[in-house]
Amino acid sequence: MYGALFILSWQLIKFLGHQFWVLAGIGIVFRLIAFPSIPNLSQDFYRFIWDGRLLVQGVNPYLFTPEQFINNVPPKTLLSSWSLDSWFAITMHEADTLFKGMGSLNASHYSNYPPVNQLCFAIAGFFSGKSILGSVIILRIITILADIGILYFGKKLLEKLQLPTTTIFWYFINPFIIIELTGNLHFEGVMLSFLIWGLYLLHQKKWFWAAVLIGLSISVKLIPLLLLPVFLNYFIKKNTVIQNEAKCNEESQELKKKIPLGITKLILFYLVIIATILITFAPFLSSVFIKNFTTTISLWFQNFEFNASIYYIIRWIGFKTVGWNIIGTVGKILPIIVILFLLGISFFRKHNTTQQLITGLLFGITFYFLFSTTVHPWYVATPLVLSVFTKYRFPIVWSALVMLSYSAYEADGFNENLWLVSIEYTVVILYAMYEISNSQELGSEQLPKSL
Repeated sequence: MYGALFILSWQLIKFLGHQFWVLAGIGIVFRLIAFPSIPNLSQDFYRFIWDGRLLVQGVNPYLFTPEQFINNVPPKTLLSSWSLDSWFAITMHEADTLFKGMGSLNASHYSNYPPVNQLCFAIAGFFSGKSILGSVIILRIITILADIGILYFGKKLLEKLQLPTTTIFWYFINPFIIIELTGNLHFEGVMLSFLIWGLYLLHQKKWFWAAVLIGLSISVKLIPLLLLPVFLNYFIKKNTVIQNEAKCNEESQELKKKIPLGITKLILFYLVIIATILITFAPFLSSVFIKNFTTTISLWFQNFEFNASIYYIIRWIGFKTVGWNIIGTVGKILPIIVILFLLGISFFRKHNTTQQLITGLLFGITFYFLFSTTVHPWYVATPLVLSVFTKYRFPIVWSALVMLSYSAYEADGFNENLWLVSIEYTVVILYAMYEISNSQELGSEQLPKSL
């Protein structure tokens, strides 16, 4: 069924690509089909509702776990600043339903959703009252509005880059996006709406507001934080030919736009991003919050495994050589490799144009996911939307194949089929290598004839 939907979206883009607003309307209608439904491919939304209901009561959701609340065991760190009366004053309508719905793994860990994401949960908690379905509908409205934002600013950015606006529909009517973001209520779309808006403003040289939006993007999901080094060359690496042409022709606005912003603005750009992040985190900041939040984040690198690629090969080698799972050690090393790669493309790759910058972001995030221990399907939304503004289309193939990972969830429990995982990544990597081999340079301005 998913394969049929993917082919349908492909044919719609092929035959209706010249009718932008018709395709936009189709994308919205597809999203409205899921409007009144409860997600059934993800448990995360139960935790979203839980955190939102705490926030509405003025309670910091980062300070204790749902498990501690259900068992009525307030953590000692919480009682150092609260009284028992404050603890017992907390209410949670349908607490048992939410607790069971989110699962024991989620319930036993502290919240790892950044503040702007928490704001979305609080909006749902405020307007939906005591209804789980009501909260789901509010959250779904937010995700749909975010996707419309991506459509709007994505179209404008494609026009500025002189690229076909039709390519934005590889995101907007992609069944993968509709199922994972609108259907299953994952907030990558909200994160990406801020990021694409920010990239559009950055292309216009409005670096201050671009930095604010990228900071907000990080405060929805932390992923864009990894990509900040990639902006370095876009700001400071000068192209002598472009500079000289711009000096000779002061009337050429397009050439002026290609002049780097400079190291001073780069520093200010980073400072504004950091300031935006700190402002959003400020209401929650405490030593307890920092400890709980960082502990939960570290689990994704050193404890959890799902739909990985290169890591699974390393894990297999570990079993063969030392006889046990080496995730605890590898989980600390892989992020260092990713950071070195990001620094490498930041210093040694040309980012003279916005398209080259976005191509760098695309390969940076792709490299990160290839070396991650956990790659949930909805993570692919980030490389998918970035690919729209480049000449690379392997993330579209990935969005078609990543749904194979759901085969791990069987009636008898979790059982990951590594043959399907290998098919997914083999096809995606081979197609990416094919595209790269047919490219004269990463980030050039041409579009492929395929897809």
